[in-house]
Amino acid sequence: MRRLLWPAAVLAALLVLNVFFTPGFFSIEIKEGHLYGSLIDILRFGAPLILVSLGMTLVIATGGIDLSVGSVVAISGALACLQISQDQGLFTAVALALGLSALLGAWNGFLVSGIGIQPIIATLILMVAGRGLAQLITDGQIITVNSPSYKLIGGGYLLAVPFGVLLVLAVLAVTAFLTRRLALGLLIESVGGNAEASRLAGIRARGIIVMVYAFAALCAGVAGLMISSNVSSADGNNAGLWIELDAILAVVIGGTSLAGGRFSLGGTVLGALIIQTLTTTIYSIGVPPETTLLFKALVVAAVCLVQSPAFRAKWSRRRPAIEERTGVTA
Repeated sequence: MRRLLWPAAVLAALLVLNVFFTPGFFSIEIKEGHLYGSLIDILRFGAPLILVSLGMTLVIATGGIDLSVGSVVAISGALACLQISQDQGLFTAVALALGLSALLGAWNGFLVSGIGIQPIIATLILMVAGRGLAQLITDGQIITVNSPSYKLIGGGYLLAVPFGVLLVLAVLAVTAFLTRRLALGLLIESVGGNAEASRLAGIRARGIIVMVYAFAALCAGVAGLMISSNVSSADGNNAGLWIELDAILAVVIGGTSLAGGRFSLGGTVLGALIIQTLTTTIYSIGVPPETTLLFKALVVAAVCLVQSPAFRAKWSRRRPAIEERTGVTA
């Protein structure tokens, strides 16, 4: 719980800050049987990032990294929209998209655990090649679809709540059950702590690594369906662009170490919500578009410093000396 304190405090501060720029920021109302409001928008637009971040959390917990999830997002959305545009059924389109996503993730895991390629290199291959594959699927064009049932995945509502939010809650619940109620989470942390020692202890480290990379790609595939269905189109070039970096930031902000080992699903969700709320805040305060990425990077860097135990410890040691020189007591 202590690891969640700082991410929760930062998220609360960002939400309160928005009140000064957006009147009625916390208000939620029902229109035509659907929930509407700024908070609902943050959850709805942040749902794909939360999904990708959940998969990234387990990958990082094994001591790896996955730079290809953005390309998988584009591939999944492109393949699903292509199938629907060719009058294939929704089930077929979704199954093919998610099946290919999981296969690509398993390929990443095989390169890392079976061949021994460094994770950043193995996934960089698919990051580059996957974006080209998405372009091949769409033939370099933006594929538009008109399918109300497909629209439900990312832009529809169920029981007045955005369907994407319910989908994220379902994936989060299943992931939490598998990793916190069963031994799988301990096995993942063991592999991340020391893969060779885990193997010698009888843990099938290679299989676990392949599994987590496949899961990460599957989460990215679902996110791709949500993004493409929300706009009823697939853009192989821009869909999911840089989402892998936001996902890594969300995982780090949530308190999961890039060195592997212990991980926090709750922290990751808070981290993803911080990233999405920060994006909303940037638009609310009117930051010029050309400086948006720089502003976002500075804020994220500050957040990481604030929640860093090492930074806080150094600041605590230096603060008495600063107060003595300046004569000001904090």
